Amino acid sequence: MTLWQARLDSAPDKALVAFTESLSFDRRLAPYDLAASIAHVNGLARGGLLDSSERDTLVATLEAVGQEMAAGKFEFRSSDEDVHTAIERRVTELAGETGAKVHTGRSRNDQVATAMRLWVRSELLEVVAGLIGLQDALAARAVEAGDSYLPGYTHLQRAQPVLLAHHFLAHGWALARDVDRLFDCLDRVDVSPLGAGALAGSSLPLDPDGVAAELGFARRFDNSLDAVADRDFVAEALFVVAMVAVHLSRIGEEIVLWSTDEFGFVTLADEFSTGSSMLPQKKNADVAELARGKCGRLIGNLTGWLATMKGLPLAYNRDLQEDKEPLFDSVDQVGRALVAVAGMVATMRLNVAVMQQAADSPYGAAIDLAEWLVVRGTPFRQAHGLVASLVKESFLRQVPLEELVEASDKFGVEAVSLLAPGVAVTRRTTPGGAGPVPLRLQADAFARCLEEEASRLDALASRMKPVIPPFR
Repeated sequence: MTLWQARLDSAPDKALVAFTESLSFDRRLAPYDLAASIAHVNGLARGGLLDSSERDTLVATLEAVGQEMAAGKFEFRSSDEDVHTAIERRVTELAGETGAKVHTGRSRNDQVATAMRLWVRSELLEVVAGLIGLQDALAARAVEAGDSYLPGYTHLQRAQPVLLAHHFLAHGWALARDVDRLFDCLDRVDVSPLGAGALAGSSLPLDPDGVAAELGFARRFDNSLDAVADRDFVAEALFVVAMVAVHLSRIGEEIVLWSTDEFGFVTLADEFSTGSSMLPQKKNADVAELARGKCGRLIGNLTGWLATMKGLPLAYNRDLQEDKEPLFDSVDQVGRALVAVAGMVATMRLNVAVMQQAADSPYGAAIDLAEWLVVRGTPFRQAHGLVASLVKESFLRQVPLEELVEASDKFGVEAVSLLAPGVAVTRRTTPGGAGPVPLRLQADAFARCLEEEASRLDALASRMKPVIPPFR
C-alpha cells in the first residue's frame, strides 16, 4: 500500500512502479531521513502534537529502524516506493497507531529535500577532506623537490624553466579554490526545508526553527514554495565537483605525459600502475587516465541536471527525483579519484635529472636576454626582436645561441652567463613567481592555507555531524 493509495480506486500498475521507483538508488539517504525524522518528532512534541510518551516511542522506534538498517536486517518490500516510504512503513509496523503519527505536518516534498541537504552537506565535507589530502601530498612533494627545476610549458612547448615545487603548488592553489567553492556551496546547502510541507506550510504548530537547530542547520527556509522546489544546491554541488574533476583531469594529463618515455619526468609506483593483457613491457598510468576520462562523465551529470531543472514550474515536480543519481555518481567518483590521485602523486618517483636536462636549453633563457637589455635602457619590443633574431639565426645556421650572444655587440660575454644551466630559474624574483625567493613566501602561504582549510573543515563538521552516523 502506497502512502497515497486511498485517493485512487486501482492499485498502481507494475510498469508505473518500475518506472517511478527510487528505492534502488535512494537507500543511501536512510540515515539522513532517520535523523530528520527524529528532529521532526521532537518538533511535533514541542508543538503539543505528540505527548512525551509518543515522542519517546517514535524516537526509540526510529533508532531501532536505523539499527536494523545498519545491521543489514531491514527488509525492503516491493510496495516501498522509496526509502522514506520504507522507513515510515516499518515505524508504523513497530509502533502501531503511534507510528502513524510520524508524518504529521510533513510532506515527502520537504522530507526528501531535507534528507538530500543533509546528505550533500555530509558528502561535500568528505570531498573537502579528500582535497586537503591531495593538497598535502602536493605540498610534501614540493618540499621534497627543493631547488629542482623543469621546463615550464605554454602551448605544450617549452617556455621557461620553473622550480618543480612551484609546479606542484600551482595545482595545490587550484585545489584551494575548489575547497573555497565547496565551503561557499555548503553555506547555501545549510538551510532546513522541514516545515514547508507539500508547498505551503501547515496549519499545525510546527517548529521549523527548532528542527533546523537540532539538525545542525544554520537556518530554516524563508519561502515554503522555494524550499521544496529548490535544487540549486544540487546544481551547485554538481558544478563544484565537476570543477574538482577538471583539476584532477589536468593533473592526470600531465602525469600521463610525464610518465612516457618521451618525457621521462616521473616513474609511477607499481601500486598505482597497471599492465597490459598482451604487451609484457607495458606499465600504464590508468589512475591518471581515468582521472582525465571520468571528468567528462561528471560534466555530463551537471549539464543533464541543469537541463532537467530549466523547465520546472513551482513547486515540487517528480522530475526532481532525477537529482539523486547524477549527484550520487559525481560525488562517488570524485571521492575515489581524490584518494587515488593523491596516492599516485605521493608515490611516483621524480626523475629530477631528466627534468633539469630538459630545462637547461639556452632557448629557455631567451626572455632573460631580452630583460637584460631592458635593464640597460632598450625598449622591450626592440629587445624582444633582437633576441628573436638571434634565436632564429641559431636555428637556421645550427650555431649555438651562446656563440651568437657572445659575438653580438648588443650582448657580449657578460650576457652569456644568463644561458648557463640552472641560472634562469633563479632570476624569477617577482611575488608569486617561479624563483627561489618568491617560492619560500609562497610555500609559507600555502601552509597557512592548508591550516585554515583544516580548521574550517573541523568547525563545520562538528556542527553539521548528523544525529545518526551514515551507513551504506
